[in-house]
Amino acid sequence: MGLHTPPTVALLFTVAFIVFLFRRDTREKPNVTGALWLPLLWMLLIGSRTPTQWLSLGGYMQGSSMEEGNPLDAFVFFTLIAAGFYVLNRRQVSLSEIFRNNGWLMAFLLYCFVSILWSDSPFVAFKRWIKILGHPIMVLILFTEPDPQEALVRLMKRSAYVLLPMSILFIKYYPELGRGFDDWTGAPMNNGINTNKNELGWMCMILGFFFFWHLLQTLKTEKSKARRNELLLTAGLIYVIWWLLSKAGSATSLLSLLIGALTVMLIGLRSLNKRFIGVYTVLVVTMLVVADSTLGIFQRVVDFTGHGETLAGRGDLWRELLAFRTNPIFGAGFESFWLGERLQTLWGKHWWQPTEAHNGYLETYLNLGLVGLAMLIGLIIATFRKIRLELLTNLQFGRFRLGFLAAVVVFNWTEASFKGLSPIWFVFYIIAMDYPKPQFAPAEESSQIISSNEEMELAYFPHGIQSR
Repeated sequence: MGLHTPPTVALLFTVAFIVFLFRRDTREKPNVTGALWLPLLWMLLIGSRTPTQWLSLGGYMQGSSMEEGNPLDAFVFFTLIAAGFYVLNRRQVSLSEIFRNNGWLMAFLLYCFVSILWSDSPFVAFKRWIKILGHPIMVLILFTEPDPQEALVRLMKRSAYVLLPMSILFIKYYPELGRGFDDWTGAPMNNGINTNKNELGWMCMILGFFFFWHLLQTLKTEKSKARRNELLLTAGLIYVIWWLLSKAGSATSLLSLLIGALTVMLIGLRSLNKRFIGVYTVLVVTMLVVADSTLGIFQRVVDFTGHGETLAGRGDLWRELLAFRTNPIFGAGFESFWLGERLQTLWGKHWWQPTEAHNGYLETYLNLGLVGLAMLIGLIIATFRKIRLELLTNLQFGRFRLGFLAAVVVFNWTEASFKGLSPIWFVFYIIAMDYPKPQFAPAEESSQIISSNEEMELAYFPHGIQSR
């Protein structure tokens, strides 16, 4: 389709293409249940726009609405969370198993909850805390599917089937929706299905990393017509992601994607002893620190990506944020720094009205203090330790987890994704959480317990447990 194609015709072609991709997906008869629609809807919403923004009821919320929120958005996200909780209850998910396998993550979430007590707006902080519970709930739905890794693949592929074509449609045929102006420079930007170019970059980083990993997985399968078709589809989607990244111009997302992909490739080398991955990581970090102190490697990367102007603006903002008098030990409270007088003061100084620190570690410090920052670092280290063990038992998924962890750690130096409904924060939960994989009863045996086919789509009764 050329640019002369009427927008309505382009929309019809896009919808038809999405339907084709979903029909192709279902014809493959993946080993997943209908409950996977919940994580998919969750991913589509946090990876694009809120329900209110989609329905154009209130537009992009600013000012006092940031504190009050929006009833429609709250209702939709709460409904998804409640439905997810129902599914987990039907699947008899054990709370003790969750805590046993995810101690650092549970401790971090509990500390976030406790920090609501010293927030200037405790009710707002509480509502935001409830929302982030959707991340672990949706992840647990994935992990309690018959084949958790297959469920992850289907989730990412189905998300891409919607987010990627719609982003192209918005940019090329609906510029009033798919384009805007950069907050930092005022230059024109492409945001696609998202609300700004950085969010489009986040989405491309997640999907680009996944499809790179999936491509390597597919290449190892036996030659067949199905393999050839899957390779063609994957390569096509990777090209679309690259095109969207070039349109977004999000240097942080591109650099993080490249680092994640490089990590996956290096971990796949047979000459690399997976038992010493911790030693290798320490050596790499040490080399980077030395290279930056002697050769200024970080500044060279910034200059190469053309990120100098925005990074300078971020540096000014960081110094200004650190000058605020907040409790250095406990912070302002869970996701409470950007509220009230502090927000109005910052908006009065900056015409682009910042709502985040553009650094995930600084954002955590502002909201949760040194205690929260230390717990976040502990969570990252704990996640790395889990991955190090999985590399010895499940190399392919271990590569996925380690590559994405590397990408996230780098990404949060100039963006803040350790918070709220960020899709990167959601995928981080996927690589950070563990839950024992149940062995399910045969269908005829389960039917004696479950009375309807609808319930069978949601509930499983484990007959023994094995490690995921």
